[in-house]
Amino acid sequence: MLYKEFYSYGMSICRRYSLNDYDAADVLNDGFLKVFTHIEKYDPAKPFKSWIGRIITNTAIDHYRMNLKFSDHDDIDIYENKGNAAAVYDQLAYQDLLVLVQSLSPAYRTVFNLYAIDGYSHDEIAELLKISVGTSKSNLFKARQKLQEKLTASDLIRK
Repeated sequence: MLYKEFYSYGMSICRRYSLNDYDAADVLNDGFLKVFTHIEKYDPAKPFKSWIGRIITNTAIDHYRMNLKFSDHDDIDIYENKGNAAAVYDQLAYQDLLVLVQSLSPAYRTVFNLYAIDGYSHDEIAELLKISVGTSKSNLFKARQKLQEKLTASDLIRK
């Protein structure tokens, strides 16, 4: 039973970073391999689920780095955030939102996940992905813009 819980938790992380379930399964397998090979580094004073989540997230980032050529990004120093307070997201089912996020380019999807879902700062994202802070901000802005366009064009929100 515990395996199913960790599998489900890990797969939900991997799906956010992957284009499809096959890629997500590859990332999850690599992540679990890292968990098992580095189990001696686990600190029992900390939650096991958080430790696994961090490893799987880092594995997804490694997978992203190995498979992506940063062809779809702009480098800027300052980007104004023109997001609107949206109760829109409360109306969406998780799967619907996941499909929209997966439709983003890998660069936009990864930065969006790291910032909006996993809570990384732009400085941390820049270091993880080996991009500038401005690129991280730009990719987040454009990801939000594209998601807004897709939400507006879809029937997922009431107009």
